[in-house]
Amino acid sequence: MKKVIVGISGGVDSAVAAYLLKKEGYQVEGLFMRNWDSLMNGDVLGNPNNESSICPQEQDYNDALKLCEILDIPLHRVDFIKEYWDYVFKYFLDELEKGYTPNPDMLCNKFIKFDLFLKEAQKLGADFVATGHYARTLNGHLLRAKDVNKDQTYFLADVKMGSFKNVLFPIGDYTKPEIRAIAHEQNLNVADKKDSTGICFIGERNYQKFIENYLKPNPGNIIDVETKEVIGTHTGLMNYTIGQRRHVGLSGNANRHYVCGKNVAKNELYVAFKDDNSYLVSDECILENVNFISDLRPTFCTAKFRYRDQDHSVEIEYLDNDKIKVKYPDGVKAVTPGQACVLYLGEECLGCGFIKIVRKNNENLWYLS
Repeated sequence: MKKVIVGISGGVDSAVAAYLLKKEGYQVEGLFMRNWDSLMNGDVLGNPNNESSICPQEQDYNDALKLCEILDIPLHRVDFIKEYWDYVFKYFLDELEKGYTPNPDMLCNKFIKFDLFLKEAQKLGADFVATGHYARTLNGHLLRAKDVNKDQTYFLADVKMGSFKNVLFPIGDYTKPEIRAIAHEQNLNVADKKDSTGICFIGERNYQKFIENYLKPNPGNIIDVETKEVIGTHTGLMNYTIGQRRHVGLSGNANRHYVCGKNVAKNELYVAFKDDNSYLVSDECILENVNFISDLRPTFCTAKFRYRDQDHSVEIEYLDNDKIKVKYPDGVKAVTPGQACVLYLGEECLGCGFIKIVRKNNENLWYLS
């Protein structure tokens, strides 16, 4: 009997993944990863919106324990708090200070879930590892999930080549409603548990207040990109991203203004008041730190510039080992420095790179100086 170590998060997706694998006849064991400690990591706010005296991660662990009791499988627990801080959170803060919009969930998959977790599972004698991600694999290649609305290949595109060789994604052939239905049919304790949203270490808290625990507020001018006039004050460039319309800090025209650029050297935030979004449209970008998880190197494929984005037809120009140019002549809105551009060829996820330079008509947009 093959042994599978399942990453049990305390949520419904990993719960059903464990159930499905046990049903298929695998020897299933759970592994709960503890990646964040509010007190140890200086998170002085804790979680004020949580009415329980138990911190959210401990509640997740208790839910995972109960789930494994129901499924009659053992649950192991491992702490990756220091590693998460070193490999994920410090990078997150560094990128924010540079003016970028980072994606820590991708780093978590790269360094924690599909590196340290795999090594821990091997210590436990695993033949395979499994998670509750909405994705599929075929002969080690990463494929989109059946449920296109929940597909999570975007967040898996930066893992090391070959990482999916012995990885199972049991729920990749199911839709979210089907997963909920299975959880109810099996009377799993997390059947109705709300899905986690946002960045894992922030959760439901106020983003700006959380970031202030680690980065000192640095207010500066908000500039109208057309008139070049100062029209307001921002609370710190790390609190804004390209295309943002809400909570920009300007009164009036609430449905019209949006963030279209930053200047880190001058600590200025640029906004536009155009209804046509012309300042958000670009036609090419430069990706750095490119990571391929496929042997394929097409010159034409599709790309997503953010999670929940639609597929865009793109042309690829390979510049060097870890840098490529992505062209999209039809134009795309709000291609944002620091975010990942994930490449696809049909159903297969090829890999990704991180957006550093954005251009329109051969001119740089939103240059971060």
